[in-house]
Amino acid sequence: MARPPLLQLSDISLTFGGDPVFDDLSLVVQPGDRGALVGRNGSGKSTLLKVMAGLVEPDRGTRVVPPGLSVGYMEQDPDMAGFATLGDFAAAGLAPGEAWRVEAVAEGLKVRLDHAPGLASGGERRRAALARLMAEAPDLMLLDEPTNHLDIQAIRWLEHELSQTRAGFVLISHDRAFLSALTRATLWIDRGQVRRQDRGFAHFEEWRDKAWEEEDQQRHKMDRKIKAEARWAVEGISARRKRNMGRVRALQDLRAERAAMIRRQGTAAMALDDGPKSGKKVIEAEGLAKSYDGTPIVKAFDLTVQRGDRVAFVGPNGVGKTTLIKMLLGEIEPDAGTVKHGTNLSVAVFDQARAQLDPDMSLWDSLTGDPTMRVSGKADQVMVRGQPKHVVGYLKEFLFDEAQARAPVRALSGGEKARLLLARLMARESNLLVLDEPTNDLDIETLDLLQDILGDYAGTVLLVSHDRDFIDRVATTTVAMEGDGRATLFAGGWSDYQAQRGKDGAPAPAEKPRQKAGKPASAPPRKPDGLSFTEKHRLAELPAVLDRLEAEIAKLEELLSDPDLFTREPVKFKKATEALSERQDKLAAAEEEWLDLEEKAEHAD
Repeated sequence: MARPPLLQLSDISLTFGGDPVFDDLSLVVQPGDRGALVGRNGSGKSTLLKVMAGLVEPDRGTRVVPPGLSVGYMEQDPDMAGFATLGDFAAAGLAPGEAWRVEAVAEGLKVRLDHAPGLASGGERRRAALARLMAEAPDLMLLDEPTNHLDIQAIRWLEHELSQTRAGFVLISHDRAFLSALTRATLWIDRGQVRRQDRGFAHFEEWRDKAWEEEDQQRHKMDRKIKAEARWAVEGISARRKRNMGRVRALQDLRAERAAMIRRQGTAAMALDDGPKSGKKVIEAEGLAKSYDGTPIVKAFDLTVQRGDRVAFVGPNGVGKTTLIKMLLGEIEPDAGTVKHGTNLSVAVFDQARAQLDPDMSLWDSLTGDPTMRVSGKADQVMVRGQPKHVVGYLKEFLFDEAQARAPVRALSGGEKARLLLARLMARESNLLVLDEPTNDLDIETLDLLQDILGDYAGTVLLVSHDRDFIDRVATTTVAMEGDGRATLFAGGWSDYQAQRGKDGAPAPAEKPRQKAGKPASAPPRKPDGLSFTEKHRLAELPAVLDRLEAEIAKLEELLSDPDLFTREPVKFKKATEALSERQDKLAAAEEEWLDLEEKAEHAD
């Protein structure tokens, strides 16, 4: 007997009083589903998880969870009021005598259960929320960015636990390796609708690019059809009124359908300017040593960073990665050893704690109030890589709309805060870029773009990250910090480090990712049925004919736009006028022919 779905949403619509977040959205989560929920920042992924969890009530539609089945949700910002410790919060949903479940999970996630919530960082609170969910073991787990603030060891522990569970789960994550290893289905939220593919995240980009290619072809086809029908309606309606008045009404329907199409959100217009070139040798560290309260961070550490190197620092949380980078930058004095800097260094830092952002300041003031971006005497402009830009225009390049410009930073999502910080970072010239957990909360498309930008960046990059895939794609050298002051250099990224490390229990080397996601080959054009061979051939060649005629008409119109051409070269003017009229007639005839053949082919399908 088939088991009922774990969760079903039907015809969900949600607006929050403005433009719709979702409209007539439906989805089903089956027992055993392991789904990746993907989509652009701001597309509504977190909101959809809250609707699935029953925490947000939609304007319209139904949510059905069969009796006896439980749904658990990992909160991004859990309310811990009334709990003395993180352990009390994590165990709150368990029956007496089951506290051992929390302890087992907390060990894998590295949660300090005796820590007071008021003294805990945002990352510790989120790990406690994850521990609570894992300990409760509901039938369906809804996980919103569970790998944020986890180190690689904890991510691998969580990956193993989820791979063994019999529960269903839907998760949001920017971590490609995590998603690829775990998921068997992909839920893609795009412009208020959810599409499902019963294949894991590893196949998502191929599916997405094919869907977008088909969408672009359909949009182009509709635009062409509207243009041809509009020409027919304007130029031939009187002569052909008896032939087909329904065609005029169909044109109105086409225009309404085209207007209802929502264009895809573009990617952020990110760019880096490496500015003046640094010296060939950027940083040279010899014999570095540092300890805090008797705990060694590094011992006898040597490192030479050359211009253009991409150095990744990996290791457990709290091992001292950020401290080591600050020593290399000269911000913290080592207990022993020396650090020498090359010439002409210009440093830019991306801070994982987002400490450079004042939560009470507006996005506008966050940019105009930055001394490195201020334009003297221009309150509405910022300096971007040496050129003044209007602050709203620059925010739009990073996918913020005008209404957000005066909103407080605290109203932004995690991904939006990361984009704002990138906007500040990328406005200035630099030749040494320090990225401390840059991938947290960014969507896959923005990560792809950031990776490509770093590939073209002529400067040097120091990177702290727990994202194995991102390290593999970016790093040329990996510094592995494994505790007790040990910091070892390995050539390449995370997978190379694992292969070279060769220790017991080390995972097998991951497949080396491609450097740039390629688009799948274009699908062959559909061969219309119901047409003769000659008609098929003609329909296939007509788009090129139309494009050529439009290009010729544009050139002739440009030529004839010269007001002195008639008096200066009357013969040339006459020939150009005749040629323009001839090509306009040919274009009208070709569009009419194309439209008739398309209609014939569609009616035969």
